[in-house]
Amino acid sequence: MSSEQYIIVAYYKFVPLPDFEERRRPLLEVCESHGVKGTILLAAEGINSTMSGTQESIDAVLEYLQSDPAIGPLEVKYSRSDEIPFYRMKVRLKKEIVRLGKPEVNPNDQVGEHVSPEEWNQLISDPDVVLVDTRNDYEIEIGSFKGAINPNTKSFREFPEYVEKELADKKDKPIAMFCTGGIRCEKSTSLLLKEGFKKVYHLKGGILNYLEKIDADQSMWEGDCFVFDNRVTVDHELEPGDYDMCHACRHAITEEDKRSPHFQEGVSCPYCHDSLSDEQQARVAQRQKQVEISKKLDRKHIGMSEADRAAWRAEKREAQKKQTERDPKSV
Repeated sequence: MSSEQYIIVAYYKFVPLPDFEERRRPLLEVCESHGVKGTILLAAEGINSTMSGTQESIDAVLEYLQSDPAIGPLEVKYSRSDEIPFYRMKVRLKKEIVRLGKPEVNPNDQVGEHVSPEEWNQLISDPDVVLVDTRNDYEIEIGSFKGAINPNTKSFREFPEYVEKELADKKDKPIAMFCTGGIRCEKSTSLLLKEGFKKVYHLKGGILNYLEKIDADQSMWEGDCFVFDNRVTVDHELEPGDYDMCHACRHAITEEDKRSPHFQEGVSCPYCHDSLSDEQQARVAQRQKQVEISKKLDRKHIGMSEADRAAWRAEKREAQKKQTERDPKSV
């Protein structure tokens, strides 16, 4: 691996963590001490994360996690980038590591049958299989498997309603589902089994695992895959795609979208210009102003960790001290 590249890892695990709140601070300190950035979600039902750093730093954090008897081995998906696609490290406490809004649905009780990427093409080529993309509408716009159903949900919490209205008459049909990394399908397949569906399958490791394992000339994937970091999308080689992101609504946007009269960098885009409240517009406009000021003053973005921010302030004080010593009139 080039010294200019960084490792990006995604992983999750449904495992009982009754003491998840006490785990937050030690885990954050380990990540920051190794210079790892990204997000880790902790809940009583398990852990969910995407994070980035050097190979050495990622290995250290993964070793820390997997040495914990309560967590144990993790299935990790890897990709690479020339830049760390996160501003800082966050460890957040949640009610669910992926929010379905159905606490009675527990993947630790039952999930659908995992299908490996190598077997996925054969499964979804069966005309009797109902193929469902469990992701949100703005993700599906970027890319999906050929023939997949778009539930037209704006959040995963809307998925149970889609199942009730659109899939309830298909309980005897084989249902195949997929998502970005596999975690949403753990809950969606568990939901369907709880609702009485007979044959439920899901893509093991999600789209990212499929793109990693299946050659492009054998692939049934079309388009890019939306990811929840600064890369915005990745292509079939898991390289950053050609999309940018609207920082007001998080929608992926193209260069053509940026030429729209409704696009204002960091404030609005064609997808959200008429849906943001005055309060939301004022908030994102203020945030963008802070970003632009930081750039002009050669300051770091507000996404730094507390340790990084303290170090940056110390560097600035030292630089000002040296400037004063050279030229007392400059201050």
